[in-house]
Amino acid sequence: MPKISIILPTYNVEPYIERALQSCINQTFKDIEIIVVDDCGNDKSIEIVKDYAKKDERIKIIHNEKNLGTFASRNIGVFNSNADYIMFLDPDDYLELNACETINSYLDKKNQLIIFNFFNHGQSNLNIDFVCEDIQNFLLRYCIVFYKYHFLNPVFNKVYTKELLLQSLINIDAYVRILMTEDLYLNFLYIQNIKDIYFLNENLYHYCENLNSITNEKQYIKIKSIIQDIEFVNHKLLFMCNNISKEYFLATRLSIYHSEIYKLDLTYKYLTKNFLKKFALKIKRKIVKVKMKKYIKLAKNILKEKNVSSSL
Repeated sequence: MPKISIILPTYNVEPYIERALQSCINQTFKDIEIIVVDDCGNDKSIEIVKDYAKKDERIKIIHNEKNLGTFASRNIGVFNSNADYIMFLDPDDYLELNACETINSYLDKKNQLIIFNFFNHGQSNLNIDFVCEDIQNFLLRYCIVFYKYHFLNPVFNKVYTKELLLQSLINIDAYVRILMTEDLYLNFLYIQNIKDIYFLNENLYHYCENLNSITNEKQYIKIKSIIQDIEFVNHKLLFMCNNISKEYFLATRLSIYHSEIYKLDLTYKYLTKNFLKKFALKIKRKIVKVKMKKYIKLAKNILKEKNVSSSL
């Protein structure tokens, strides 16, 4: 049984998939499996994967019956995993060749979630100064440095346990089609089940800008779809706010507000031409910003009461 599963949800990434696969195949730590979930694209991505699979038995291809989107495809990969630990790799990105070897050194220490640094091509790189963090204090810090550090949002810079991932997915529709803010949704589901987080201050992942990604689509229908996804995830996050700790509540609400601002910006820029409607959107945005500042202040006060530093 492999130690680590690397899951690649794959849809129309022909220019990038070979680079991603090679970064997995050539890992210095060999006890891995590479699960490629075919999400029914119309390019030659899966044909390329099939050629590699003929040469490397660690590559497993799962074919979706129809296009299900990133969230469902990742979950299908989890359900088909044979490893105790899960990593996610977007096929337009790639891993450092020592990523799995470095991570493996921390897997047998009962770490429920490992977060590592990454190279953000085209932007400044993230650096985390602390190593181990209680989940409650982490959520408060996350609130306070929300604008600068988004290390909770993505799934690509994390190592999960399969057991807790399955536990996180058991009471939801794991096959719902979501293409935007799906990372945040999965992470908030997951962190409900953990007590601490381990931060690994090494850059192990290369996040690359894909000019054809969903976040760069400007068509009206695509923007509408993005907004619907944001609204769906925000609704789910709001539901999570019931009967949870105050730290979790603050972090969840701030994430909702951040997504709401992104939705308002998209609506303002692409979907609204009327001056009065644009003005109303500006007012809504300011109100959300005020609410965010309120929750950030609350997080700072709680940390101060705990005598814990709010800085990173």
